[in-house]
Amino acid sequence: MQIKILFDSMALDKRFQTGWGISYLIDGTILFDTGEKSSSLLRNMRNMGVDAPSLKTVVISHDHWDHRGGLWGILKENPKLKVYACPNFSKRFKNRVRFYSGQLIEVDKFTQVYKNLYTTGEIKGRYDGKRMPEQSLILAASKGLAILTGCAHPGIIRIVENVKRSISGNIYLVMGGFHLVGKHKETIKAIVGQFKRLGVKKIAPCHCTGKNATKLFKEAYGDNFIEVKVGEVIEI
Repeated sequence: MQIKILFDSMALDKRFQTGWGISYLIDGTILFDTGEKSSSLLRNMRNMGVDAPSLKTVVISHDHWDHRGGLWGILKENPKLKVYACPNFSKRFKNRVRFYSGQLIEVDKFTQVYKNLYTTGEIKGRYDGKRMPEQSLILAASKGLAILTGCAHPGIIRIVENVKRSISGNIYLVMGGFHLVGKHKETIKAIVGQFKRLGVKKIAPCHCTGKNATKLFKEAYGDNFIEVKVGEVIEI
């Protein structure tokens, strides 16, 4: 399976626009999150040879501007696209998907999206004292399971443990935002240790993971640490 990095805060070169949020393309047709705005996402897609009409499905991790911001431009170019969301996303989000003729699919539990592709379904999380439901995407690839996270508001370890309970297989890769900005060094070290105990082989933290946490993961994982940059293609 193949993951193309379409949006993040770093890029391979100046052809690509960067910003806050993430967007990953799986096997050319499934989009996980859409970054902060349509113009940046669509430009990066063109520079990677991806066109919106070729997409089949978009999975939105959670209802924050930096993960759903590019969705509306995608739906303008590809109406009736399937959009996977959590049941407790806002009414405003759901109504806007329907306004653009998207096919809204709400998932409250572990669900198969396509062959070898699953969502955790809604996992309860918190952000800034408020409820923040979130889902993660799981790829069952030849090298093992890959877990893609948006911001990991439910807790990154909780997400990984949820996946291990839901599907069998070794965890080859965990990639995305881990929401560890501002966390104490000892707390981060403990989480790195838990990753190791859970058998996670490769790690690709980015977005809201934070510089300190990213550094600690890189030190712990060495050659198994993947730096996430727009324009990169990861084979699993």
